[in-house]
Amino acid sequence: MQAIVRACELGELPARVVIVVSNRADAAGLLWARNAGVECRVLRQEDYENRQEHDRAVIAALREAGVEWVCLAGYMRLLSRHFVAAYENRIVNIHPSLLPAFPGLHAQAQAHEHGVRCSGCTVHLVDTELDHGPIVEQTAVAVLPGDTVEDLEQRILEQEHATYVRALDRLLRRDWALEGRRLVWND
Repeated sequence: MQAIVRACELGELPARVVIVVSNRADAAGLLWARNAGVECRVLRQEDYENRQEHDRAVIAALREAGVEWVCLAGYMRLLSRHFVAAYENRIVNIHPSLLPAFPGLHAQAQAHEHGVRCSGCTVHLVDTELDHGPIVEQTAVAVLPGDTVEDLEQRILEQEHATYVRALDRLLRRDWALEGRRLVWND
């Protein structure tokens, strides 16, 4: 989130972050976003009767703020069909592996335990399945001899910031289409 806000402020992205929404009041990025002058809203799941009601509240907050694209950053919940439909092909996520390898939680640990020589990060459009949507951009990160999970996490995180901004820039500035699950650039 911080990398995206900074890139917008520096004119590296043709966009502006208008709101940060979290389902957790203790999310680390909220204080940073508030200090950066970005509107923040906390909409905790437990404050709503059910998932559908919560999703409606989040969508309403996004629409009220004039959101055109949703960028997930640390939002650790599957989005409902209703939510995905509200922003179809305009929800973007970053995942710390080269999808489709190692979806879900603890991807870096999964890669380390599996003994891969290369991992990385993936920016993808969000659909209703876990870490599944069309791939926008990927960056490979070598798994070095002697790496701990923490070493790998840190090197992937460094690449995530640049990869997310680069992917958003491409999505916003270039002509693209979906052919099945594949995102293709038309220019």
